Amino acid sequence: MPLRPNGLARAAVRLRPASFAGTFVALLMTVAIVSACGILLESGVRASLPPTRYAQAPVVVAADQQIHWQAGSGEGAYEEAVRVPERARVDAALLERLAPLGRAVPDVVFPVRGEGGSGPVEASGWGAAAFTGTALAGGRAPGAPGEVVLGAGAGAGAGAGAGAGAAGAAGERITLDTPVGKREFRVVGRAGGTGVWFSDVEARALSGHPGALDAVVLFDADPERVRAAVDGRAQVLTGAARAVDPQLAGAKDLLTGLGGSFGGIAALVAVFTAAGTVALSVGQRSREFALLRAVGATPRQIRRIVATEALLVAPAAGVLGCVPGIGLAVWWFGQLRAKGAIPAGVELAVSWIPLVCAAGVGLVTALLAGWAAARRPARIRPGQALAAAAVERLRPGWIRTPLGIAALAGGAACAGLAATSGGDDAANAALGVVMLFMLAVALLGPLIARACAGLLGLPLRAAGASGALAAANSRAHARRLASAITPIVLAMAFSSVLVFLHTSEEEATRRQQAAGLLADHVITDPPADARGGVAITRTSVLAMFGTGPERRFQSASAQGVAGDVTTVQDLGVREGSLGALRPGTVAVDRALAESARLGVGDRVELRLPDGVPANPEIVAVYTRGLGLGQVTLPASDLTGHTTAGRATELLVRGPVPAGLGPAVSPSEWTTAQSTEREVSAWANAVMAAVLGGFAAVAAANTLVMTVLDRRRELRMLRLVGSTRRQVLRMLRWEALLIGGAGVTLGSAIALATLYPLTKAVTGAPPHVPPVLYASFAAAALALGLTATLLPARWTLRRRTGGARAGLS
Repeated sequence: MPLRPNGLARAAVRLRPASFAGTFVALLMTVAIVSACGILLESGVRASLPPTRYAQAPVVVAADQQIHWQAGSGEGAYEEAVRVPERARVDAALLERLAPLGRAVPDVVFPVRGEGGSGPVEASGWGAAAFTGTALAGGRAPGAPGEVVLGAGAGAGAGAGAGAGAAGAAGERITLDTPVGKREFRVVGRAGGTGVWFSDVEARALSGHPGALDAVVLFDADPERVRAAVDGRAQVLTGAARAVDPQLAGAKDLLTGLGGSFGGIAALVAVFTAAGTVALSVGQRSREFALLRAVGATPRQIRRIVATEALLVAPAAGVLGCVPGIGLAVWWFGQLRAKGAIPAGVELAVSWIPLVCAAGVGLVTALLAGWAAARRPARIRPGQALAAAAVERLRPGWIRTPLGIAALAGGAACAGLAATSGGDDAANAALGVVMLFMLAVALLGPLIARACAGLLGLPLRAAGASGALAAANSRAHARRLASAITPIVLAMAFSSVLVFLHTSEEEATRRQQAAGLLADHVITDPPADARGGVAITRTSVLAMFGTGPERRFQSASAQGVAGDVTTVQDLGVREGSLGALRPGTVAVDRALAESARLGVGDRVELRLPDGVPANPEIVAVYTRGLGLGQVTLPASDLTGHTTAGRATELLVRGPVPAGLGPAVSPSEWTTAQSTEREVSAWANAVMAAVLGGFAAVAAANTLVMTVLDRRRELRMLRLVGSTRRQVLRMLRWEALLIGGAGVTLGSAIALATLYPLTKAVTGAPPHVPPVLYASFAAAALALGLTATLLPARWTLRRRTGGARAGLS
């Protein structure tokens, strides 16, 4: 009778559901993770918003909101780009160049505040009414200096008097705090909306950047002629591209980063774990394959059986795995929108592309892992098959062992590189540390498991017969032990790196802010012409990090100071002096200086908040940039280059001068700064939960599969006289050995990753809250015990007679 591999594969799935259930769960989780990240990535690529402000503008000339530069060298050169921190603007001289091509309307937008107002109100020139649809509800348009039109909802915010109605009465005089200081205006009209409108000329003067425009809107103009006139100095936007929204660009970066960068790591982890589960499932049936080889099955037929089994399990897991994947993406996207990271108009894109790709990843993973695991039983000689399957192979694999040693050496090299690097170079090297060490654990799993069993088995022998038997079992079945340890190592390592990296940064930030803030009071959102303290403009700049072909612009927190900053801040100066800070100079944090290989006297390449190039000289290098700002420069150098156009804080020593608004203490200010980083903390926690949760499920899945595969062994122990309690005690010791080894190895990998990274970023060792770490370790141990003892109790429910029948 001929051997029918397809029929044998279907029979194996039907008659051994426990073994294939573990494979199914691992593949389902893999597809769920990959599909969720793929959906977020596609949503980021396709994210769009309809034009709002420029919806009625036929042609918009605006600045490119990204900085482009050439990375790499020679034939490997490529272009990179990064978004500017704030709004990039076009030169006002373009207005005259574009005027002959059609009706050209300048557009500037800036915030103003009224005396006693509740918050900033958006102000612009009245010319914008031509494309925003704003219409007068009374009075007339502003035409001369000192005239203003108030929106219907802008009365309170703009400081309209109590008897002026919702938007102030025509002829009333109001005081507005603008980016160039307080000015008095006469209300000449009312309009819909909540804005404030001046004449176009005065709006440009009040904006704080009279030489630059947010955009130029053209009516009755040919876009091609406009492009020719602009000659690459700005972008010519039509159609959907007119949606110039910084929130949209931020949402696209966030979604593509989550779906791409994190999704790539998550996919590798998921595939890596699923492959181990598939290999375990195939390895557990080595006796079956040996029997088939002994009765004449060819190597091709063995491989065909494994491939058929994958084709029976993987497609179903792929289809069902897309359901939780979509659910995870919907929940993740909704949380990001609720936290304000994604604007309301952006929608989640769910198409067939990421779902089919995720299902394909699951299928390919099952096929490749099954093929690799079936190589040995397929190649062994029929006469030796049964004997070889009876005992576990002790000899290290000639492929995986050299690769594992290479991965271990690579991880050690990356750890050394991260320890001697600074800034972003250390972060990149540290990512390689965790990935390479995890790969080494997987490839050298049997050797590491045997070493752990020998080391941790010493105290087990003192625990009586059950402990000694657990230690002997662990040494004799190192491959089985490695399959159980690896997912726990993965869960512990990745979760610890993601969570404790954030706790380390948070602790370093809090410590630097507490030590570096010397002011007695902090006034947030002070008047533009506030006096009596040191004005601080908090923003971000783009700094050139790295050297050589790897040079790249990266966002860095910055503060512009007006006054003697040393009286209100102790930045921890290491080189140079802040007393030399003047226009054209800058002080930088040590991490930035080390990454760029710069020091006092060198010039650093910057892009100001609106993308304008700057090349100031470094006069000081300090150590508290994480808490107070990585770049410190004179406030005058930021004039006209920020969206607000004014100081964001006023630091005061001594009593607070009258009329400057409410003040907060340094501790209250520090707490508020911590609240602004909650989104980052939440994102890290979610990523740790996704990766750690997947690895935990994989670990539990592997342990359950291992225990169920040992049913014959456990029942034989009952037959030779062991009590049920003794068998469970043995398994409990094994579970503790597995959990302890996983926690120890995972902690070591996390520490090897975190130490150089936090030293480079914060200048201090990792901050690991003991209670949080203890909860991670306890969860790993509890997972091992639960996933081992529950199936073992179910297996041992039968009495000895049932066990005897099972052995027969």
